[in-house]
Amino acid sequence: MHDRTIGSTDIQVSEVALGTWAFASGAYGSVAETDAINTIKSAIDSGITLFDTAPLYGNAERDGISEEILGKGLGSDREKVLISTKFGRYSTQRASPNFHAQRAYESVESSLKRLNTDHIDILFFHSPFSSEEIQDDVWDALANLKQQGKIRLIGHSISKFEDTQQMARDWATERKIDTIQVVYSLMNRESTSLIRDLGEQGIGIFARESLANGFLSGTITHDTQFESNNLNKRYSIEEIAERVDYVDSLSFLIRNDIQTMPQAALRWVLDNPHVSLVLSGAKNPSELKDAIAASTSSSFTENEHQRAQELHTRDFQAA
Repeated sequence: MHDRTIGSTDIQVSEVALGTWAFASGAYGSVAETDAINTIKSAIDSGITLFDTAPLYGNAERDGISEEILGKGLGSDREKVLISTKFGRYSTQRASPNFHAQRAYESVESSLKRLNTDHIDILFFHSPFSSEEIQDDVWDALANLKQQGKIRLIGHSISKFEDTQQMARDWATERKIDTIQVVYSLMNRESTSLIRDLGEQGIGIFARESLANGFLSGTITHDTQFESNNLNKRYSIEEIAERVDYVDSLSFLIRNDIQTMPQAALRWVLDNPHVSLVLSGAKNPSELKDAIAASTSSSFTENEHQRAQELHTRDFQAA
């Protein structure tokens, strides 16, 4: 596993990280807690040093189920790794926005307990949909939490890209944030210029949804039937077919040292020099192997990148 630096900080991190949304959301099928914990332990053994989670990764009765699982999975290895979590949206409140000082304090304390740790390495604003959702008092609260040693870095996890990328640009210019988390994949490249511009400003870039909600996993076909709670259930037969055909057109990226589409998809993301890390959403140790292999495979050639660019005629909708 290769390491990179988070933006202009001095913090080193594995270039592949593990995201824990799937452990509790059920968005891509249920995951047994034992499988989730085994995945976490396999990630540590493979050299992964950052784990991403959130209070929103729970259910209507309980926030932060993934945080609890992560805390259990890390155990005594917690001090060997970095944890990023979020605040502002909660599963028990149907993801309504809560970006203000009191909620920041409460959220951090609750996350610390669930994670069984005394500090959070990166605290992200969890997908604010507009600047109007942000109350001014939140910045003093975050500064106090940093001073207390309860958080180290502050980030912006971006959703509704066109509506909120300017907020990320403003916060980066004002040095209010240290990193962003943004959708970036072979199927959705709308964040390309933001990644370049903020990367040049020294902001760390966390790439997420880099397997395009499973379409770059190599397992979805024209005949795939999604369960009712699967995020991809919302797509029409025609939309699914278009996505599958596009992924098929990228098969030239599979070669000697890149043997699967997930490997190729994550390698493509890692070829962007401004990306600090790519988040894998692996649900089990087997899925994690492809992500690990992406770090050790060779970069694509200029011709391969050019061909992939020529095939990309539109950005497919993100989650």
